[in-house]
Amino acid sequence: MAKDKKGKSEGKKAKIAEKKQKQEKKGEKKEKVKNSKANDSDAEDVDLDAVLAEYAKKQEQFLKVTESPCDPPRSRASSTLIASPVNDNELFLFGGEYFNGALATFFNDLHVYLINRDEWRLITSPNTPLPRSGHAWCRGGNAGGVYLFGGEFSSPKQGTFYHYNDFWRLEPSSREWTRLETKGKSPPARSGHRMTYYKNYIILFGGFQDTSQQTKYLADLWLYDTQNFIWHNPVLPLATQKPDARSSFTFLPHESGAVLYGGYSRVKSTVTGKQTKGGGQAQRNVLKPLVHQDCFFLRVVQPGAEAPPNSPPTVRWERRKKPANAPNPPRAGATMAYHKGRGILFGGVHDVEESEEGIDSEFFNNLFAWNIERNRYFPLSLRKPRANANQRKPQESRGGRRGRGQANEDELLRNLAALQTGKSLADVDAMDVEKTAVIPDEKQLPAKEVSLEFPHARFNAQLTVQDDVLYIYGGTFEKGDREITFDEMYAIDLGKLDGVKQIFHREPDNWLGSDDEDSEDEDGSDEEDEDEEEEDEEGDVKMTDERTPHTESTRKSKRKDKVITAGDDASETASMPSTSSIFDDTPDDATSTTSPEDNLPHPRPFESRRDFFQRTGNEWQEALMASLRWKGVQPETLSVKEIKTRAFEMSEEKWWDCREEITALEDEQEAAGIGEVVTLADRAEASSGVGRRR
Repeated sequence: MAKDKKGKSEGKKAKIAEKKQKQEKKGEKKEKVKNSKANDSDAEDVDLDAVLAEYAKKQEQFLKVTESPCDPPRSRASSTLIASPVNDNELFLFGGEYFNGALATFFNDLHVYLINRDEWRLITSPNTPLPRSGHAWCRGGNAGGVYLFGGEFSSPKQGTFYHYNDFWRLEPSSREWTRLETKGKSPPARSGHRMTYYKNYIILFGGFQDTSQQTKYLADLWLYDTQNFIWHNPVLPLATQKPDARSSFTFLPHESGAVLYGGYSRVKSTVTGKQTKGGGQAQRNVLKPLVHQDCFFLRVVQPGAEAPPNSPPTVRWERRKKPANAPNPPRAGATMAYHKGRGILFGGVHDVEESEEGIDSEFFNNLFAWNIERNRYFPLSLRKPRANANQRKPQESRGGRRGRGQANEDELLRNLAALQTGKSLADVDAMDVEKTAVIPDEKQLPAKEVSLEFPHARFNAQLTVQDDVLYIYGGTFEKGDREITFDEMYAIDLGKLDGVKQIFHREPDNWLGSDDEDSEDEDGSDEEDEDEEEEDEEGDVKMTDERTPHTESTRKSKRKDKVITAGDDASETASMPSTSSIFDDTPDDATSTTSPEDNLPHPRPFESRRDFFQRTGNEWQEALMASLRWKGVQPETLSVKEIKTRAFEMSEEKWWDCREEITALEDEQEAAGIGEVVTLADRAEASSGVGRRR
């Protein structure tokens, strides 16, 4: 027994000696790195104003706006991606930064992706905004164009930082940038903020300002009047409920204002350490990461016609229910794009605290739809394409509005042919129309790789939606000390969800930082804990930042945090259906919601938007006319074509609103062996004999 105890004691001593040796080795390495950084730091010898002035001077070399073919943009994070508001075949990508482990590079190039040609174009202009990341932009609503504000820039080694407060307008057609000089006060410099639009207003909220001493999160609200060229900073009553300061939140447009969800900030917290020799306990004040999960509605009321010029709009924050079925666990860096009354969310990261010094992170690649009207999240999953879908409905193979346009063109050609031959319009469907051969002006595009798996897990990917197709660009993933910036782009058809199309993919650049520090840190973590606790034995209160590798601001000093420029509110496209009727001021912990009973037609499983309207068109036209009369508009003042077009838009909104539930029903029916439901008319057309089965 004594020998056993002696053996255990000797083994313990050997283990302690081994750990001590590793600790000494790690200390020498840290001292070496510290001295190297001290000798090589650019924190004091770089004048950012001079660097930016040099960029501006180079910019003046461009005498006009030029557009030239180019390769896909090089990898970058914290850029912005937006669907063109004037051309269904274009996406815009601007700015961003790339960090290779040693140096940070900032960009101010404007790229245009031509969807129908699968081509990239580089835009050069004499007045392009200076290089930046963490900026925000959105479409201009009634004013047209795209508006951009703020962002940040740093020296290559990130010793010095600069925040912008400039405001720009991009004309999508001409690719022309214009810097907007506004009257009166304007928002202070910031990054990590969000912007959206409401009628003739651009709405800006939140973000953060970073100094060498601290990071300040913002909760100020600004509205820019695009007609009178002035910023409004409404002063809200102190008792009014309003969102806390934050960055990296979702900000989506709404027909009565805007909707805000989630976000990130850091809050002060006191951590109690081990018991000191004097009998007390050591305490430290730390800034702990907080992933917000609350939801607010910003109601905006324009000033009346009798109001004096430059009158500010009336605004009010209204706290809403916490969305039901939200992604769990909560995640930061999950970006969201707006699409027809829904927010499409992808990716994100959840940090699990192991100790005060170490964080374990879980990354995600899930896709969710946040139905704003029902205030509920729905998971989206990919499905194998149905083999007979293209054979039965060839006119819908292109998808989106372009498919409907082709069908309308075919119908018009048949009507013209009937008029020329003197036949009745009732016989139009039976006619064969000879189409004029059109010489394609586009090259034959190579087939793209399609996968039935979502892209690799990541956070801070850039999202936008154009013509019902979701585009995912870039994003960041961390493995140990290595920060991987993805150099790729994907597309997902939100109507079909039949796979992920790879637009381009390149392997990430080599990482120049250290890959092995994590393992040594883990080996010596116990000794470090003891050493730090001994330093705090006197009970002094110290303010430190907890290690939070996926936030927006502490990256400035140690590159442990990332600027999460989620979202790109860039993907905001059309005004959203009214949801104020289902919003109420219930507490944030109330999560249950029910579907509104609107007595309107419901789409069926496997029913396309066109088929849905053909089946229920009369009901939608009646609903439209009733709505117009309620608003004081006589339906007789509108043409038949106008009524039919508006009714189709209403049915299309309903089709997308029910998309998640219908998709689930389709999956259930397919799993049960039930095929597509066919109407009797379709069956009669498709059958060549009695009793023929599909």
